[in-house]
Amino acid sequence: MRYSMSRRTLLRGGLGVAATGMVAGLSSAAFADPKAPARTDAEVYGVPTVDPLVERRADPFITHPVDGMYYFTGSVPEYDRIVVRGAATIAGLTTATESVIWRRPTSGRMGGHIWAPELHRIDGRWYMYFAAGDSDNVFRIRMYVLESALADPRDPAGWQLRGQLVTEWDGFALDATTFAHRGRRYLVWAQSEPEIAVNSSLYIAEMNTPWSVTGKTIRIATPTRSWEIQGFAVNEGPAVIVRNGRVFMTFSASATDARYGMGLLTADANANLLDWRSWVKTPDPVFVTNEQTKRYGPGHNSFTVAEDGVTDVLVYHARDYRNITGDPLYDPNRHARVQKLYWHADGTPMFGVPVGAGGPIVRLSPFTERRSFVRHYAYLLRVDPDVRELDDTQFRFVAGFAGGDTESIQSVNYPDRYVRVVDGVVRIDPVQGGSGYAGEASFRRVLRPNGGVSLQLAGAPGSYLRHRRGVLGVGADHGNEATFLLS
Repeated sequence: MRYSMSRRTLLRGGLGVAATGMVAGLSSAAFADPKAPARTDAEVYGVPTVDPLVERRADPFITHPVDGMYYFTGSVPEYDRIVVRGAATIAGLTTATESVIWRRPTSGRMGGHIWAPELHRIDGRWYMYFAAGDSDNVFRIRMYVLESALADPRDPAGWQLRGQLVTEWDGFALDATTFAHRGRRYLVWAQSEPEIAVNSSLYIAEMNTPWSVTGKTIRIATPTRSWEIQGFAVNEGPAVIVRNGRVFMTFSASATDARYGMGLLTADANANLLDWRSWVKTPDPVFVTNEQTKRYGPGHNSFTVAEDGVTDVLVYHARDYRNITGDPLYDPNRHARVQKLYWHADGTPMFGVPVGAGGPIVRLSPFTERRSFVRHYAYLLRVDPDVRELDDTQFRFVAGFAGGDTESIQSVNYPDRYVRVVDGVVRIDPVQGGSGYAGEASFRRVLRPNGGVSLQLAGAPGSYLRHRRGVLGVGADHGNEATFLLS
């Protein structure tokens, strides 16, 4: 038995996360019970699709849930204060009331630019790490720490200045982050080191209190590759996520315009993290400007987890346009955004592209080859195992060109192209007028009792998208060959 997905369910799948922030992980267990209600696309994706999540907030940081609440902070365009907002869901941060928990003094130390705040819960207290310049030299940037003993970090009454976070030498220093691993707490930050001709490198040290480091400072990365030295020679904005037996550290590089992008350092989870040789830099950037999705200069990220406690979430800023008038540092439109962080079969992260606006994103696997994915290559669709190019496997189901209960399948990294079948060949093509194109680029999603879906071609109701012996095509409904799993 099978039945078509209703229009109401389709719309709920397309809009549910943005409206409600619903999340759920997808596993093989989801397909075991034929009586289980069908998951919406929003539940499959598991991450809000409202874009931007928070406007005009650069260097965004979202905590993991604390007592059922997410907290958000980031750089404001005026660089004059530190703000915090909170909500029970990630999507709720968009409209949450923002509290100013600290303002820079009118003169002297910390009276200049206020940059890149990060909020951390350590031993039952809140700590805000941030960078500040001085009133007479806004670029004399150093790192500082605020502390609050109150349960709610949005309450400004609780915050007290702990002072400067002092490192081995006094110099331009910013973007402090902290993480605990194997019983030790570490500080990672960006700094300009004497006698090294770059703007900033990345350093790590062990912490003996939440506001101080101890022992030797270790340089673990410096900008040397072409993508790290565009405009400025910069490694900055570190963020740490520990998964799959490794410590992954993202960072940002180059000038803060469209050339800004993210790199990746990796260390074994059992390694000595204070040994620079433990850290390996991925040769190429992992997250960069994308002309097709119109997201420019993505970077200075953080990580959180979705409400299901499982789905990893990438938090970052990016602009909606490439060209900037004047100094990009003072362009206010770096917006905070979120998207799902995926993982390769080998346990390494997949970032894809900044996905742009739209509904929830799904990947399709043939029911008969669950470790493989439908992907496009040279605009033709095929099925491949262990696809390294995440963005080639990401699609959105949208309202169908053929109307009624049909859906069209939009490519995420080429959002002007949709899945289309012409003479039995499955490809992604730009939009064209006429009923012929509408029938070739529209499908009816048919739910299977085994939890999968079949995709019936609107212009040829007897034909279905079908996978047979490694080849993706169309043909009659042959059960599992015409069944795909959404993940």
